[in-house]
Amino acid sequence: MILIYLFLAVKIVSQAELWVIERLGKYHRTLGAGINFIIPFMDQKRSQFHTQEQIIDVPRQSVITKDNVSIQIDAVVFIRINDAKQATYEIKDLKVAIAQLAQTTLRAEIGRMELDETLSSRADLNAVLLTALDLASSTWGAKVTRVEVADISVPQAVQTAMELQMEAERRRRATETAAEGDKNALILKAEGERQQAFKQAEAVERMADASKYEKEQLAMGEQKAMELINLAMMNNKDAASFLLAKDRIAAFAGLAASDSANKVIVPIETSEMVGSLSAFATLLGQNNSGT
Repeated sequence: MILIYLFLAVKIVSQAELWVIERLGKYHRTLGAGINFIIPFMDQKRSQFHTQEQIIDVPRQSVITKDNVSIQIDAVVFIRINDAKQATYEIKDLKVAIAQLAQTTLRAEIGRMELDETLSSRADLNAVLLTALDLASSTWGAKVTRVEVADISVPQAVQTAMELQMEAERRRRATETAAEGDKNALILKAEGERQQAFKQAEAVERMADASKYEKEQLAMGEQKAMELINLAMMNNKDAASFLLAKDRIAAFAGLAASDSANKVIVPIETSEMVGSLSAFATLLGQNNSGT
């Protein structure tokens, strides 16, 4: 009898487990991991929970989006039991309750979203579900750690229309990209031509300024030379003859350096003598005719 009593009184609870014990039909205490002692026949185990993270599969259901498209959706919920007493006495079936709450929350949230938003906003939908389920399960002794929308299925007709829409959208973007590239190319070309014209105009302006400066300097040099020549002629009457003789010598030097065979170099004195003889011959002819 002692052995039987000890066998019934000693309870070994495994790690990550919680036992709810009732004494004479009333909650008495929660047993944790390790060796625990109870009073046989007076204490009874009411429920047993695992403190490990558990997965609740939310059944697939049909929901209607804001733009009246019927889709199939399912999800998974991850929970962890942190109060065995509340999980036993606050809710009849914890997993079923959380699954039903997830279904109703999914229908409510997707009813406020359009199809495109539903497909592209899974993270937002998961966050909304997590907040709603965690708030409701907090009084049930459970903690909802994660909610994941597993799959969203749309009708085949809607999927085909979406694919056509996406194809048209890609073509539109490709056309816009090509047009944008052509526009940018034209802008860059026009900018390059403008810069080139500007540089050319700048170069012409600089060349004109250089030519103007050169002519001004030459004119100033010639003016200075004329002033010096006039000054020399005023001081010396033979200065003009000197300059003429200098230019004549330079001209004869150029003719002499030429390789042409049809040239005759006559000194200035010879031409003056020929001119004198011509005048003398003319005078003699006039005298003979008078006699």
